[in-house]
Amino acid sequence: MPDPTLLTLELPGLTRLKSGKVREVFDLGDRLLFVATDRISAFDCIMPNGIPRKGEVLTQISHFWFDLTEAWLPNHRLARAGDPLPTVLQPYAARLARRSMIVRKAQPLAIECVVRGYLAGSGWKEYRASQTVCGLRLPAGLRESAELPEPIFSPATKAETGHDENISFERAGEIVGREIAEEARALSLKLYGFARDHARKRGILIADTKFEFGLHEGRLILIDEVLTPDSSRFWPADRYEPGRGQSSYDKQFVRDYLETLDWDKTPPAPFLPDEVVARTQAKYLEAYEKLTGGRLFP
Repeated sequence: MPDPTLLTLELPGLTRLKSGKVREVFDLGDRLLFVATDRISAFDCIMPNGIPRKGEVLTQISHFWFDLTEAWLPNHRLARAGDPLPTVLQPYAARLARRSMIVRKAQPLAIECVVRGYLAGSGWKEYRASQTVCGLRLPAGLRESAELPEPIFSPATKAETGHDENISFERAGEIVGREIAEEARALSLKLYGFARDHARKRGILIADTKFEFGLHEGRLILIDEVLTPDSSRFWPADRYEPGRGQSSYDKQFVRDYLETLDWDKTPPAPFLPDEVVARTQAKYLEAYEKLTGGRLFP
């Protein structure tokens, strides 16, 4: 049986526009082809081996959310999950199945649209130092992983390498324009609220998430992946306990394993053991099944 893990992808005759930590983007003329590989990164380093079928999970979760929200939030998707690939892509159908998406070309905003519903990650770090997150003052006495009184929009810059940098809403307005920033904030908060309520009923807390928006024909639309374990912090609701870090549906097992090694977190990254790969894959699949109520693989 062939290895189901896709780490690299060559599509002869198609122009590759971008190769990210996970996604490959190809030019189809008036459209783009997004392909989610099975690469996984930690501490800003791509691991030499990946998580089998992870890209399929990410793509199908994005399809799920696009299906639920496109009636009130336009997105860049041009083909649904079950639609056939264009003729030019048919020779590569086996490699692209369930992990590719045909999308509109849009001009991405130069900011990340982050929404936080709980105090975690860099938000928790800033709060401990100043009782603020992205310059927004929060109530005193909040504990790690506490649910915030209201979700907050905390934009960030886009870093080609390393970490994105949290910025104030005022700075976001300077970068993309005040009107665009206000619309992106309103849409981000609405989308987060919708997804949070759905996920909570399915046993998942969405602690925070990152959205990408772009301009298409003068209109702001949702682009890239949406509400996946790579772009969001998903916590199991039945194990939630404020005052500590939470277990999550993402690459936690990878990070935990790497922390046990004598590795300086610079390339080359170490090879992941089979057990770490298997447990990480199980978490991604569990997130898909809980959110959608279905199974991705037999």
